[in-house]
Order: sequence, then C-alpha cells, then structure tokens
Amino acid sequence: MLEKIVNILLVEDDYLDVMDVERNLKKINVLHKLYVARNGEEALAMLRGGGAETIDPLPSLIMLDINMPKMNGIEFLQELRQDPALKHIKVFIMTTSDHEEDRSAAQELGISGYIVKPLKFSNKFSATDSFNLFIDLLNLKK
Repeated sequence: MLEKIVNILLVEDDYLDVMDVERNLKKINVLHKLYVARNGEEALAMLRGGGAETIDPLPSLIMLDINMPKMNGIEFLQELRQDPALKHIKVFIMTTSDHEEDRSAAQELGISGYIVKPLKFSNKFSATDSFNLFIDLLNLKK
C-alpha cells in the first residue's frame, strides 16, 4: 500500500519549538515533508513561489505561531485567507498565547484548531490514536 506523504508548513521563529514539532511528528510516524518559515513574510514567499524554497505541492496543513517578527501569525492568516490560491489550506495555530482575543481573531479567520504550546500529540492517547487523529484532521483517510 502506498502511503501519501503530507506537506506541512511550520511557521515558527523559535528553533526549539521547531525541534519539538519535528520530534512529535516522528513519534507518531507521519510521513511528511516539513517546511519551516521563520515568519509570515517568509511563509507567504514559500507558498507563492517567491522564496528561497518553494512548497510544491502546496501544504495540506500549516502550523502557525502567533508571536513572530516581521509579520505575526494573525497578519499572515489575514493575507492567506485573502489569496484565492491559498485560502483553502488548513491552519492550526500553535502558540503559547491563551489570550481570548488571539483565539477569537484566529477563529474569525477560519482556523482548524488552536493548540497551546508545548505541543504534545501523544499526551493522553497512544501513538496510534494520535496518528489517526492527525490523519483525520488532514482529511487523508479514504
């Protein structure tokens, strides 16, 4: 059986958080290509083909921090949702912010989920349960 490899864009400026996401994805055995952008401007360039690295095909999922330099997560999300070629991409906010105004702003922009760091895929579930949940979120199951 052929497994589908998932393109994931992680928009995160903290190197330790990037390593944490990589480690957690490996734990649940997701076949993925992880692209990393350090801010919203870099992420948009990667998505639109104007950056140092272009994501092709477009990612199935964007994991997005809110607090970043140059263009924060909410500004990035506003720009993403205005772009007809990109607005369909699922976005999960992954942030240390549990402020209601951040959560509300993100929800108004059509996010698929809001995860408060530190990221834990398998905190209460087995790795298999976590993997299945992640795949369901990506709508990759047949």
